[in-house]
Amino acid sequence: MNTAVRRTATVVLSGGLLLTASPLAAPAAAATPIPSISAKGAFMVDQADGKAIYGKANTTRRQMASTTKVTTAIVVLTTPGVDLNRKVTIKQEYRDYVVRNGASTADLRTGDKLTVRQLLSAMMLPSGSDAAYALADTFGTGTTTAARTKSFISKMNAKAKQLGLTNTMYDSFDGISAAGYNYTTPPELAKMARHAFSSAVFRDIVKATSYKTTATTSTGATRTYTWYNTNKLLGSYSGAVGIKTGTGTAAGPCLVFAATRGTKTYVGVVLNAPDRFNDAAKLLDFGFGSTTASTMELRSLPSGAQRD
Repeated sequence: MNTAVRRTATVVLSGGLLLTASPLAAPAAAATPIPSISAKGAFMVDQADGKAIYGKANTTRRQMASTTKVTTAIVVLTTPGVDLNRKVTIKQEYRDYVVRNGASTADLRTGDKLTVRQLLSAMMLPSGSDAAYALADTFGTGTTTAARTKSFISKMNAKAKQLGLTNTMYDSFDGISAAGYNYTTPPELAKMARHAFSSAVFRDIVKATSYKTTATTSTGATRTYTWYNTNKLLGSYSGAVGIKTGTGTAAGPCLVFAATRGTKTYVGVVLNAPDRFNDAAKLLDFGFGSTTASTMELRSLPSGAQRD
């Protein structure tokens, strides 16, 4: 590789687009073309050292929809002494919340007992807001459900503060925000995702295209749950290993993504991205110096599976 390619390059284009290519972002023969993407905001980093590979509209705050659940998950997983086998009983109010908000759901049944680990999969794969509610209710503090979920959201904001995220705010445990105070910027969401991806349990959860498990019902019977991952980049882009979709009226289609090839892992974000999966593939190609996006065929979700 010649020295011109090995040096880190920073290119500023019209419209304030900042692109930063790492020394390993381009193939040896020639620099990979800077991708054109549909996303209004985007960012991608090297998981190993946090080096920026690509950025677009880096300082613009945007709603992030269900990619919020990345933070919900890592707040749970970094709770001191967390017991992933702890059983949680599903309340009717979790189901009512989903119906009331038209939210994506893991179709958790009232009275069923699921472990924290199962609830994390129920939240991250089919984007179950019922599972997010259950986790917030379980890991918050207070004497009422409202107090506990409010407490949990405070923990999410404390996590953002801990990471130095000054343009990130949560008013929701799942991304449904009536007031709109649930926002981030592409670099800050990428930093949160990189932090979450450092957890082996988190990585194991978000890489699965589907998850089948059983739970005990209120009558002592066994119920089988099967959840499909709404992230269609998995099983479509070579090396894709996560992370989370999100879609909202204000947020538009969003995606937090990750892929590993050899010893290199990239973590990225696209916000308000009509063509989010292809956007992610193009950005990953930019990092890996490949052309996978041009031939990628997206994995289909089974009939009846959640979309997010």
